[in-house]
Amino acid sequence: MPEHAAAPPPRPERASSAAPSAVPAPGSERVSSAVPSAVPAPGSERVSSAAPSAVPSPRSEPAPAAGRPAYRTGPLVTLLLGCLTATTPLAMDMYLPSLPQVTRALDAPAAAVQLTLTACMAGLALGQLIVGPLSDGWGRRRPLLAGLAGYLTATALCALAPTVETLIACRLVQGLAGAAGVVIARAVVRDLYDGVAMARFFSTLMLISGAAPIVAPLVGGQILRVTDWRGVFVVLTVVGAVLAALVWVRLPETLPPAARHSGGTAQTLRAMRGLLADLPFTGYMLAGGFAFAALFAYVAASPFVVQEIYGASPQTFSLLFGLNSVGLVAAGQLNGKVLVGRVGLDKVLAAGLAVTVLAAAALLLMTAGAFGEVGLPPVAAALFVLMSAMGVTLPNAQSLALLRTRQAAGSASALLGTCSFLVGAVASPLVGIAGEDTAVPMAVVQLSGSLVAAACFVGMCRPWSTRGNTRARSEGDGN
Repeated sequence: MPEHAAAPPPRPERASSAAPSAVPAPGSERVSSAVPSAVPAPGSERVSSAAPSAVPSPRSEPAPAAGRPAYRTGPLVTLLLGCLTATTPLAMDMYLPSLPQVTRALDAPAAAVQLTLTACMAGLALGQLIVGPLSDGWGRRRPLLAGLAGYLTATALCALAPTVETLIACRLVQGLAGAAGVVIARAVVRDLYDGVAMARFFSTLMLISGAAPIVAPLVGGQILRVTDWRGVFVVLTVVGAVLAALVWVRLPETLPPAARHSGGTAQTLRAMRGLLADLPFTGYMLAGGFAFAALFAYVAASPFVVQEIYGASPQTFSLLFGLNSVGLVAAGQLNGKVLVGRVGLDKVLAAGLAVTVLAAAALLLMTAGAFGEVGLPPVAAALFVLMSAMGVTLPNAQSLALLRTRQAAGSASALLGTCSFLVGAVASPLVGIAGEDTAVPMAVVQLSGSLVAAACFVGMCRPWSTRGNTRARSEGDGN
């Protein structure tokens, strides 16, 4: 049997056992030079100690789970996983340009129509807590296909909704079902990759999922030129059907039966309790979640700040929004292709958090008038730096958290996603708490979220004391 790119996980526990008794130290996996990362067949793992180490490529060819045909995680599978993580965010962003039309068409107040967005986000957060543990017990394919089927049904019903109440209910189900793509895509990556390769793969996924905020509003606006708001959901249904077909044909099972947990709800709760009891995992989860809050504050407040306070046109706002998204994606690629493997993951995350804090502090000083009257360019520049830093911060926080576990990757992925969306959902309304005449609340939320993220990273992850264990290096010497 070929050698594996990362040291094999502990032998899977019996199905009736509790949550994993020990959480492996992140970055402690040795890397073999022979072949890339793989999903090993239980009991057959061998690691060569003689050959020098090498960093596995995200386009490597992993060994399949027992009983599954070999397949290559090439560009199509990478694109598929990226699109799965972007499914529900795409449904939210593509729908935004049609909100005024929905208000008129359904004769509903604007506040009720806004609840369609809240319902989708709440479903996305709750759904991850449900689907993630299920995928640890049933494998990845069945929950993913079931989630995609539910997403297709709910999206099609959104296009037919006769009232705003029906639309809200359908959007809730859409978020619940669509969460399967987000949480299981991350769990699949954890099944296939370790260390440097996993961090690089997450950066690649960010390239794909990060394009959704750029493309979705533009596509939604063009759809409204030829049809009404219901046509947006028709297009989303078609996109979901294509994704479901590709998953059925091209994405095999990545979690071997022997590595699954069948202890039901009790074991799921024990697994999650075990994950949360692991202080570094919780620290990375909170660091990523509160950094995500700074991003959500930007998404919620930037249309108002840029257009109403600084007087920019909608076209200028769209340009700035797109540039910031490009900055996030570009930083993610710099992270995956240049930094990861050369610099320890903890150091890269620390640098990303530091830049985020500095950019948010600069924004607060500018919006509070510390430098007198400033125009849009300095504020836009600070927002660009903050958003770009997210391309370094978010994938590394996720990678370091998931490196703490292998046997409960679905539950871990669910906790990461739920934390991010719940914290973001709480942060979003706070940006307008002081009214419509100041951008200070946005900057305060961003700085507060960044500082809390940095405090969780330093206080709970203690990177200075675990650096030797968490560092993932291209040399792969395992020291």
